[in-house]
Amino acid sequence: MSKKTSSNCMLAREVCQLKALVRAQNKQLCLLVKQVKDNCKQEGQSGSETKESTLRNLNPCIKCLNPDFLYHLGMDTESTNFPNVFGDVRFVCLSGPAQRAEKFASYFMEAIGLKLNAAVKLKDLAAGGHRYAMFKAGPVLCVSHGIGCPSLSIVLNELIKMMHHAKCHDPVFIRIGSCGGIGLESGTVIITKEAVNAELTPKYEVIVHGKPVQYPAQLDEDLAKELHSIADSCNADYDTILGKTMCAHDFYEGQSRLDGAFCDYTVEAKKAYLQKLADNCVTNIEMESLGFAAITHRAGIRAAVVCFTIVNRLENDQVTASPETMGEWQSRPQELIARYIRKSIYGSDDTCEEDDEELKKCDCDENAGCC
Repeated sequence: MSKKTSSNCMLAREVCQLKALVRAQNKQLCLLVKQVKDNCKQEGQSGSETKESTLRNLNPCIKCLNPDFLYHLGMDTESTNFPNVFGDVRFVCLSGPAQRAEKFASYFMEAIGLKLNAAVKLKDLAAGGHRYAMFKAGPVLCVSHGIGCPSLSIVLNELIKMMHHAKCHDPVFIRIGSCGGIGLESGTVIITKEAVNAELTPKYEVIVHGKPVQYPAQLDEDLAKELHSIADSCNADYDTILGKTMCAHDFYEGQSRLDGAFCDYTVEAKKAYLQKLADNCVTNIEMESLGFAAITHRAGIRAAVVCFTIVNRLENDQVTASPETMGEWQSRPQELIARYIRKSIYGSDDTCEEDDEELKKCDCDENAGCC
């Protein structure tokens, strides 16, 4: 076969693959359009003439900010038409690293049927802020939040204002992350039913004008139960449980580790504290759930925290799993949230096997156009 013929064959295959991609994606777009139309009909029947944000307790000064600068996301209400760009967002999924947010977005694109060509890369919509990463996958917004409640609170404040300016209706916020398990096998998925601080109370404290102010840290109980129900139907070879999550201020001393740069307590003190957590039904430790629960609850946002364990803290402090194993564990909550989103959008959490078969078809198979 000549080089020219081989090149033509390769081009023909790529054209066929692109046609198949368009066909499969059009099916999913039709479903999404139908969902939007159904929502519009419901809003019309309920008598709502103008779509408005459903968030509550927001700063009254926001309406005076013209434009409003979302500094850390690198955008403002003057240069960005928020209702046009973000008005269709129904799910906001947050995770620590920027790379994880991008991977989640790509995964969700395929999970809801909006498959990407290999040459296409998702755009980081928060690149102008140089601090966080943000990727849009249809009605799903995937955002990095960094490490700890201070970093999380900054991006949550700006995301909540974004949802307000975009007039989003009942967005669901979900944090997907890693954690240390308390007496649980690594790789276990934990859906937080209650977030508590190191003193085991569900209160998030902020220092305002030099004085401590506490806010209740409350997640949506029904959402947690729904996620757990979906997980139960998967028949996976790992456990997914509802649990109580302790939110620490840091990774080392705040989590009673022995491997940090400083350690002024004994091995016995560490063991006693971790056992106290276990005795009080704490299943895992991480660093964001408390602030996430309190801030979303304050804004009237339905929210959930879903984490995978990377170490059993009753046995070890250091994380020694291989990158391959970590990748497999990381995919577990990702798959669960994808099933929830598919169910919410399409009424079913079935995977798009029909579309996968569609992508394998080639127009040239019948017309002898491909070599």
